[in-house]
Amino acid sequence: MVTDRQVRRLMKQLRSGKTLQSAADKASMDEKTARKYVRLGKLPSEVKPEHNWRTREDPFQDVWEEVLEKLKANAGFESKTLFEDLQRRYPGKFSDGQLRTLQRRVKRWRALEGPAKEVFFEQVHEPGKMCQSDFTSMNALGITIQGQSFEHILYHFVLTYSNWETASICFSESFEALSEGLQYALWQLGGVPESHRTDRLTAAVNKPATPETFRQRYQGLLDHYGLHGLRIQAARPNENGDVEQRHHRLKRAVEQALLLRGSHDFASREEYAGFLQKLFQQLNAGRKERFRQELKVLKELPHKRLEACKRLSVRVTSGATIRILHNVYSVNSRLIREQVNVRLYVEHLEVWYAQRHIESIARLRGQKKHRIQYRHVIDWLVRKPGAFENYRYRDDLFPTHRFRMTYDKLREQHSPVNANKVYLGILHLAARESETGVDDALTHLLSHEETITVEAVKERVMSGSQLSPPTQSKVTPVNLAHYDVLLEAQEVHASW
Repeated sequence: MVTDRQVRRLMKQLRSGKTLQSAADKASMDEKTARKYVRLGKLPSEVKPEHNWRTREDPFQDVWEEVLEKLKANAGFESKTLFEDLQRRYPGKFSDGQLRTLQRRVKRWRALEGPAKEVFFEQVHEPGKMCQSDFTSMNALGITIQGQSFEHILYHFVLTYSNWETASICFSESFEALSEGLQYALWQLGGVPESHRTDRLTAAVNKPATPETFRQRYQGLLDHYGLHGLRIQAARPNENGDVEQRHHRLKRAVEQALLLRGSHDFASREEYAGFLQKLFQQLNAGRKERFRQELKVLKELPHKRLEACKRLSVRVTSGATIRILHNVYSVNSRLIREQVNVRLYVEHLEVWYAQRHIESIARLRGQKKHRIQYRHVIDWLVRKPGAFENYRYRDDLFPTHRFRMTYDKLREQHSPVNANKVYLGILHLAARESETGVDDALTHLLSHEETITVEAVKERVMSGSQLSPPTQSKVTPVNLAHYDVLLEAQEVHASW
């Protein structure tokens, strides 16, 4: 078969003055064939007839009208579903290997005669006109903090004109995370665009019964910054396409940066946040020109940030606890039966009473969890030691694993009642004096297998005794000449 390359070579030889016979030889073709293409003045690919006939019988010719009827009734049918239906209705007529044939025919019908497909219209973006934001999970990247899995999400913010972006770490799609993330992005940006587009934000509503409350809080946030809020239609993530696409590219950039770093593990959350901040600086460095255009038209920021918290009023139970969003937290027993105000932030909550800030508590992630601080209840627990045995939140009353080891040791040496009394006495000492000092004392008593009593722990804490420093190990330098001796011995053994 003559190729286009051969004919081009033939024509080149003829233009250089070669005879037809000589040019044909140079192009590696017969003289008659060369004369044919000179007469046609076309390449082989240009005279090749269009292949519009079947090379084998269509196995679906007899049933195609049935298939077509189903496709016209519902264009959502998959080819495999239709094929399996044919196999059920015509046993033994169609083999599994013919699925691909039906798939090609259905694909061709969809392209030539099927219903029109949804068209996505590319939009023209203007400087300072719009920003988009969304939450995205980072768990698939396997980030760890000191070897422990760090499950988290990012609140991701993007300017649609310049693609300038930033993000903040959070752990749930709550309004507090949205508020803090958006405000962080705007203050880092240094200005305010005209509009802010998000998805439907259904995950940010804590309860299905409170969409109106959420709407009011969200509208208040937008009004504070003079932003016009836009939301995509249900099941139309493409309408938030800029930030959705940046999700994918950001994760890829993070993954590559982690590979260059050589580790997915970080010493602290702050180190990981710094890693992300540096990455965003690198990503935004290539967008400076368009970003400058955005800065010229951004609106000014308000004088201060809006408080990114939810305010609640709850009553303290008889167990010195409060319930916040299906989680239980302890407070000081002095507040029992009092009404306290709680300010719920993204990662902590503040307890207020009589316009005084009582304390801050780290916020629990998820639901049906509890955080009980032993200092809140120990004063009364030492008076009611019998309540400790079956206390619902007993596991929260072991501040460190040394306290747990001590309790287990006491259970081996005493009856349950006496073990509880001794342990609660030690816990009471930690609350009054020093948890670290008691922890050190317990470490010493456990390692030296000494009798554990409240008096023994107190004596060691009051004396200010410090733990002995860890034993210093000395490693003797390796004499590499020993390896030479081993290698020589192997050579001698091999020669045998």
